[in-house]
Order: sequence, then C-alpha cells, then structure tokens
Amino acid sequence: MKSKFEPGEIVKGKVSGIEPYGIFVNCAKGYSGMIHISEVSDQFVKNINDYAKMNETIPCKILEINHDTKKIKLSIKNLEYHLKRNKAIDKNFLSLRKMLSKWIEEKLQEINNLEE
Repeated sequence: MKSKFEPGEIVKGKVSGIEPYGIFVNCAKGYSGMIHISEVSDQFVKNINDYAKMNETIPCKILEINHDTKKIKLSIKNLEYHLKRNKAIDKNFLSLRKMLSKWIEEKLQEINNLEE
C-alpha cells in the first residue's frame, strides 16, 4: 500500500468547508486541501453549494501536493461524480420545462375566460 498521494491520483475527501471561492476537503493520511472555484466545473459556477455539501464525501483529483505540509490542490472537473450530480439537477428541471407550456396555456385560457 502506498504511503503518499501523488498528482493525478483520484482520492476521496470529506467536505470540511465551503466558501464562495472554493471547497475545503479533508483526505486520508492527514492531508487536506481546497478545490478552487475554477476547478469545480468548465461551466460558470453561479453557486458553489450546488456542487458539494458539508460533510459529504466526494472524489477529487490531486493537481498538486506538498508532502511536507500535507496540503493539496484538488479538482472535481470532469469527474463522474460531478457529471452525475449535474445530470440529476438537469433531470429535475426537465419535468418543469415540459410542464411550462401547459401551465402557460392554462393561465391564458383562465385570462380569456375572465375577459368574456
């Protein structure tokens, strides 16, 4: 078993803090690090809380590591975890998009009936 993490490795970490600029993560072996907002998604990140929750365990890719301080720079861009989360969010909004036209039509009918 390896005693040290290496750049490029995927590790699991527990979210220990969330700030507008990044997500703080505690990993095994006493290592901790941050996922800077620029390493959360290739898309614009409006609310970083949409990508992680406190105490959630998430997979992260190690970008850089300092073994002396046990500090790591992390990324969740292009990880399966990230993609699954976004698909779930999109799926939830899909049903709203499908219903929107129906709701608009119903309200227009109600307005027309009031005017008659």
